[in-house]
Amino acid sequence: MSDTSTRPWLANYAPDVPFDIPVQDGSLGDLVDISAERHPSLVALEFFGATTTYRQLHHAIQRVAEGLRRLGVQKGDPVAIVLPNCPEHIVAFYAVLRLGAVVVEHNPLYTPRELRHQFEDHGAKVAIVWNKVVATVQDFPEDIAVESLIDVDITRSMPLGTRLALKLPIAKARESRDALTAQTKDTISWSSISASRTLDPAHPRPESTDTAIIQYTSGTTGAPKGAVLTHANLLANAVQARAWTPTITHVGCTIYAVLPMFHAYGLTLCLTFAMSLGARLVLFPKFDPDLVLKAAQKHPPTFLPAVPPIAERLLARAKDQGVSLRGLEIGITGAMALPHELVVPFEEATGGYLIEGYGLSECSPVLMANPVSDNRRPGTVGLPLPSTHVRIVDPENPSQSVPPGEAGELLVRGPQVFSGYYRKPEETNAVFVDGWFRTGDIVSMDADGFIRVVDRIKELIITGGFNVAPTEVENTLRLHPAIADVAVVGMPSAHSGEDVVAAVVLKEGEKADRESIRQFARNNLTPYKVPRRIMFIDELPISLIGKVLRKQVREQLLQKESGRSS
Repeated sequence: MSDTSTRPWLANYAPDVPFDIPVQDGSLGDLVDISAERHPSLVALEFFGATTTYRQLHHAIQRVAEGLRRLGVQKGDPVAIVLPNCPEHIVAFYAVLRLGAVVVEHNPLYTPRELRHQFEDHGAKVAIVWNKVVATVQDFPEDIAVESLIDVDITRSMPLGTRLALKLPIAKARESRDALTAQTKDTISWSSISASRTLDPAHPRPESTDTAIIQYTSGTTGAPKGAVLTHANLLANAVQARAWTPTITHVGCTIYAVLPMFHAYGLTLCLTFAMSLGARLVLFPKFDPDLVLKAAQKHPPTFLPAVPPIAERLLARAKDQGVSLRGLEIGITGAMALPHELVVPFEEATGGYLIEGYGLSECSPVLMANPVSDNRRPGTVGLPLPSTHVRIVDPENPSQSVPPGEAGELLVRGPQVFSGYYRKPEETNAVFVDGWFRTGDIVSMDADGFIRVVDRIKELIITGGFNVAPTEVENTLRLHPAIADVAVVGMPSAHSGEDVVAAVVLKEGEKADRESIRQFARNNLTPYKVPRRIMFIDELPISLIGKVLRKQVREQLLQKESGRSS
């Protein structure tokens, strides 16, 4: 039995949650294979009402795997996926993995510049791309040109009635159609890839220690860093999530994919966890509370992974429309603090639990969560998951633990923790100490093992559940002809965790207004990275070696805002 003196959190686990999980063998593809064998006729995927059974999903994966094999995809090859949430995303993900190739997920809303940087890093020659984004990938320079570009029209997975509605000559339908489709040429169609015969069952399967995905994370700088995650890492996190939620592990439960699956959070709790349960996964290309509530009236979600703003908007919309949220057993939020004032009304409306968790892309991503029981502790990120070990250390001397109850840097170790960054040994060495991963977050742990995030060493801004690297935004804004220098910081927001705020110093004699600067940013950055507020200042505080002191910038801006509101 595990020692609760060294892992005090174990005493506060919910009933039936094990202290540890077994070592994971096999590959991620086994999740769908097992569910298809045990529950072939159960619905695996639902998309605008159209359904796919586990048997159909398994066959589709095998056909696409054969199609990719014929294109030359081999074990270890990176294959880029640039798709919103849709059935093709699930099929592509597991087809790539079946061949022992490596999935590289991308945000389809990234600007050409952002996508190009990631493709330069991983060098994938095969890409499976939403047809709305195909032209962006086709315009890449020759040295990173994709050799096989597979074009996906996600409307083909919708019911016939929905597809016909998108063709109607009315403004709303045209807007929906234009948002989902685009005309493309010189590509390989998804339909031709998926029309292949099935892959030979004898084709070698990947091993648990093989790389499964490269998950990009901003880290503390704007340069792309790919966290290398193995099949074993991701399998372990799916098993840990199952162990943590024993009340919903019944076959046929319903999980809503409102989080993007290119994000580590959505990837694990939808792409892998849901498939391992034999669950009905309801897919939404983007979060739309009206679409979610419409789906909920037919098949209410059992489990909802979200971020606080999604839970807040869904609750408000349900109240406005008089739609019941009863039946939701567990909502879990991450990426930003969960306000207590949201927990009470949400739990009253659903009859279930709304708990907060914590993780990082490097950790598959979930490290800890509040117990799904009445002893959950709002304001904390909960307890380490089974088989997860933590230390809290002096950030200046990470080999030295801090006294119990004091704040320090969180170090973690567990089967879900990655082995390093793709082709970046120096960055990898910098984040490990004696086999422990340095999260860069300052936390404290109470006597019962509940952990509270106090501050971040990393200067990442977390807005709407997404990480924004200040350096990347700063480097982009410095290209503006009127800007001499800029510092980007996160400032409190009532709705998105933090707002991206830019403190701008203009060149002498130059003029620029806030909207023109924001428009410049929109042309070069994905929307959530665009500063919501721009403040003009005369000079930036800098250290003796010339480094901008972002902490001081943030304090100045907070004082400025406080003075304005008083």
